[in-house]
Amino acid sequence: RQVLTSATYRQSARLTPELLALDPQNQWLARGPRFRMDAEMVRDYALSVSGLLSSTIGGPSVKPYQPPGVWEAVAMPNSNTRDYQADSGEGLYRRSMYWFWKRSAPPASMEIFNAPSRETCVVQRERTNTPLQALVTLNDPQFVEAARHLAYGHRMWEIDHDQPPERSADLAYLTRIWQQLMTRLPNDTELETAMSLLEAARSHYRQTPDQAAALLVFGQSPTPVNSELQRAELAAWTAVVNTLLNLDEVLCK
Repeated sequence: RQVLTSATYRQSARLTPELLALDPQNQWLARGPRFRMDAEMVRDYALSVSGLLSSTIGGPSVKPYQPPGVWEAVAMPNSNTRDYQADSGEGLYRRSMYWFWKRSAPPASMEIFNAPSRETCVVQRERTNTPLQALVTLNDPQFVEAARHLAYGHRMWEIDHDQPPERSADLAYLTRIWQQLMTRLPNDTELETAMSLLEAARSHYRQTPDQAAALLVFGQSPTPVNSELQRAELAAWTAVVNTLLNLDEVLCK
């Protein structure tokens, strides 16, 4: 806690000419380093900002969502960890440090973000940036569910007619979500870009209600919607929030 709350740790990564002249190599920590968050932080932040993260401390390991067949591919026939059965309820939303870890088959989403396999001691983790990481944050049920839950929490789902929502309401919701994700207000260009995405997603899902319904089935957390129009609206906002969750500003410190 002392390190995390220190003035040095909390310094901005923004580089000024004065700081560059005084400390060009950042040897004296004149500015905060910018780097992609560790695997556990990426997942926990998505859960936290969406309101899904469990605050329970301690207890047995848990088994969140994981692709099928990961354990089975390497398990011995009579192994007691041959089959992976994901938890339900709170076990899906515990902090990543509580994830049950099989060394021969570590959690796929953790490994893709450079989490060590725990088979050997690692002094310092690698930090890579690969397309597989984007596939996780865009498609993994945990992240899609977090996007849906955050979208539902900010959007008041009281749409009982075919009238489009007012633009001012959309802008207000986008601003609130942006501020919650990035701890700052969006500028006009960012808002317009996000609005364009929202309008395109809204049009798409209203024309393809089956795809809207398919997007909303990921994850166990409830987000009750009662009509085809509401499903299309929630799907559109889920797509927007999922996109925002994948911005470098969210994934990097």
